[in-house]
Amino acid sequence: MGTEREVLLEVKNLHVTFGKGRKAFEAVKGVDFSVYKGETFGIVGESGSGKTTIGRAIMRIHPTSDGEIFYCGERINGKISKELDDKVIQEIQMIFQDPMASLNERAKVDYIVSEGLRNIKNGLSEKEIQEKVAQALADVGLLPEFASRFPHEFSGGQRQRIGIARALIMEPKCIIADEPISALDVSIRAQVLNLLSDLQKKKGITYIFIAHDLSVMKYFTDRIAVVHKGQIVELAETKELIEHACHPYTRALLSAIPMPDPEYEKKKKLLIYDPEMHEYDENPPAWNEVRDKHFVLANDAEIEAWT
Repeated sequence: MGTEREVLLEVKNLHVTFGKGRKAFEAVKGVDFSVYKGETFGIVGESGSGKTTIGRAIMRIHPTSDGEIFYCGERINGKISKELDDKVIQEIQMIFQDPMASLNERAKVDYIVSEGLRNIKNGLSEKEIQEKVAQALADVGLLPEFASRFPHEFSGGQRQRIGIARALIMEPKCIIADEPISALDVSIRAQVLNLLSDLQKKKGITYIFIAHDLSVMKYFTDRIAVVHKGQIVELAETKELIEHACHPYTRALLSAIPMPDPEYEKKKKLLIYDPEMHEYDENPPAWNEVRDKHFVLANDAEIEAWT
């Protein structure tokens, strides 16, 4: 992934806290990463790890309690100008996990897909908006006549395509895909992933792909950040991470990937991660580069043992 690549998005020491005082809960604790233009950056972790919160903080859905988020070199968290806010809304879009819950059941597809455009790009005629809706639907493999139907008339896979069309119509530079296939049937998942991959090639879109499942990440991402309890514990290029995982949490996630081999599955040993295993009281962990562009959160003794 060389250093010459252009950084589109940079997250520095990000903290997100919910609630106040004694009820405060820190969901994200000092996360750092950069996303290069045109890549697919994966964020993986189990439910409650804080991965979705990171995505929503970038989208400005959740306010940040500390740290900075830079998009194209401009800080986009906290108070920003109306112009920059409009730019972020247009250029960073989100595809949500549940295609049923994220679409307005009472609105026709035409309105759902064009709503963002109507809110931001004023000055477009109705005819131009309809043309853009038809093009966005065509881009995701849906017929133009689908525009006059309601979401409940579609299958889960088609509904997720409508969600993707809604993001595409804004001509975004970056799409945050939050578990975009976990609510879909297995047979449909590959279709949606192939569609996202084709769109990336055609339009040069950068993806931040959030999932709990490393088996999907394996085929779809360029780099992966592994998140546990609000912290990134390991970050590397995908092939490197799969072949040379260091952190016990990453290894536990990898051990859960099912293999299409019954004999292997019978003998397979699932690894269970226990956060108590680390002796961090006297020797706290730090962010270390253990191999080329392969980073892990560990103390000196662990680095010696793991590498």
